Amino acid sequence: MTGRGSVELESLRLASYINALPCYICEHPNKHTDEFCAQCLAPLALAHQAANQKAPPRLVAAIGAAGVGKTVYLGTLIDMLSRQSEQLQVLTRGAFSINLQQTTIQALQQGRFPDKTPSEPDRWNWVHCQIRCRRYTKPLELIMPDMAGEALLEEVEHPRTYQVISSFLTRCAGTLVFIDATRLYAGSADQDHFTMKLLSYLVELVDDAKHGWPSRPVAIVLSKADQCDAAFVDPERFAEEHASGLVRFCRQWFKKHAFFAASVVGNCVVYRDQYRQEVHLPLRVEPRGLVDPFLWLLRQLYGRKVG
Repeated sequence: MTGRGSVELESLRLASYINALPCYICEHPNKHTDEFCAQCLAPLALAHQAANQKAPPRLVAAIGAAGVGKTVYLGTLIDMLSRQSEQLQVLTRGAFSINLQQTTIQALQQGRFPDKTPSEPDRWNWVHCQIRCRRYTKPLELIMPDMAGEALLEEVEHPRTYQVISSFLTRCAGTLVFIDATRLYAGSADQDHFTMKLLSYLVELVDDAKHGWPSRPVAIVLSKADQCDAAFVDPERFAEEHASGLVRFCRQWFKKHAFFAASVVGNCVVYRDQYRQEVHLPLRVEPRGLVDPFLWLLRQLYGRKVG
């Protein structure tokens, strides 16, 4: 009995990598026709666009527990800055870079928060943008992904589970770290503990005292601060009172760190669905404090004042 089929010869497979396209996140070689990296699942559109840039884009992370508000913060921030015409401008590159902005604003206009980010990296929204400031002639290219909180937790608990996370955070120039201010104010310690574990992961990720994470800028963002105004009065003091372990950790390990409070909505209504799960709905969109941590991070990347 005979059968027919086709098997790709090893020589042909290797030949396809002669002019391979290295992933911009993990540098794994890929075919130019691939959509996602075969190793880390980052979009190869980033590599295509970076290849045409005079200065390589810098990587900035937005990390935190699931449900802390990373998606709505990033989507709203990009939308706000893309509409500005003076001082600081954000110009998105590529159609894929508009997805996060579009889905976030559409959800808020419909009176709801955007859906939870899936754990699968090939379903994440990535933003490649150019930052222009009228004070400087050179623009700054940034890449920021909306990483899932569940994936971050899994990577922290079991390092190298998500290649895209470890590769991205290894190369990052700085990060926004989100922590739920309302849960801190309510006395919940889970946010404090997870954030310290996350920052410990960063410190151990790059074993280089001079160029590792202790020398990179870290902005701690107290999210959902609209529900506890005390966070806006003095963010660092609020953190000292409700997350003292986190504050001590930052002071010990990170030379460049700062605390901020931010909120996207002015107020929320809470109800229980058919499964008795709490559902939060925004009553009105009222951004407050969104630009401050991002501006601070840009100043550290530029090495001087921005905006």
